[in-house]
Amino acid sequence: MPSILSADIGATNSRFAHFQGDSADSLRLVSSVWLPSKEAASFHGLLESLLASGLGLEPAQADLVCLAAAGPVEGGTYCQPPHIAWDIDLARDLGGDIPSLLINDFVAQAWACLSPAGLQARPVLEGQADPRAPKAVIGAGTSLGHAALAPVGYGGWVPVASEAGHAAFAFAGQEEAAYQEFLNKERGDPYPIADIVVSGRGLSYVHQFLSGQKLEPVQVGEVLNSHPRTLEWMARFYGRACRQWAMQVVALGGLYIAGGLAVKLPALVEHAEFAREFRLADPSNRILQGIPVSLITDENSGLWGAAAAALECLGKQR
Repeated sequence: MPSILSADIGATNSRFAHFQGDSADSLRLVSSVWLPSKEAASFHGLLESLLASGLGLEPAQADLVCLAAAGPVEGGTYCQPPHIAWDIDLARDLGGDIPSLLINDFVAQAWACLSPAGLQARPVLEGQADPRAPKAVIGAGTSLGHAALAPVGYGGWVPVASEAGHAAFAFAGQEEAAYQEFLNKERGDPYPIADIVVSGRGLSYVHQFLSGQKLEPVQVGEVLNSHPRTLEWMARFYGRACRQWAMQVVALGGLYIAGGLAVKLPALVEHAEFAREFRLADPSNRILQGIPVSLITDENSGLWGAAAAALECLGKQR
């Protein structure tokens, strides 16, 4: 049975785990550890912290190391995460003797949809998934990640990476136009992008606009029940982002929500305004009515997805 070392390298935390299994749905988590990303001076330094962590599986002992990083991956071997001060280079950091794979963090989240983390996801909106159709995954945290799984042949899947979080976010109505103007003045950007609107930072900006209080995302989360308009606006924006991504990839296989924001604040996707905004469409378009929406509540879902990607890679090598 293969032993896999998986990693989910994020701006705040870098998670590592030892997995064993023969297929994505039979993966077993043996051990895991979280390390603060910003305390490491380099990725090599992060690996040194991993060796001292007592995880129980070193990179040289794994059948495959699969690293998922929060940023675009170049050539399958290099990534410069936009919110981390250092880069990742497999050849430099792991050498040529250790079998390794580098993928985008939301490609890992796409693979996670097929793993126990995805199979145990909490239903948010009912629907009927078409097993032959694409699946979409989206998630807000430090930024807004997107990816999809496209079906290939009989039972196979191909992950599709995306940087849709850097696209402009669509606002509607006079109140939202005023909010867009507020964001432009506050940030000095030419236009707001989805990464800014639907993310932890976005939660802080919405709350500041509506209440006049300038709080960190964690602080807003602590007082969210006392500020129904902040919750309503953020739920609406999250629903809009989900609707747009589901439509863009025709996600009749279902849409999965991942990322720390909704896991910590599930009210954002359970609010009635989220459902109303997600189902909102041209009356002639019936696609959105049948798409089920699920919340992946396991914060280690990126690790499960990286392990599933590793199994897929090992299977192709046999």
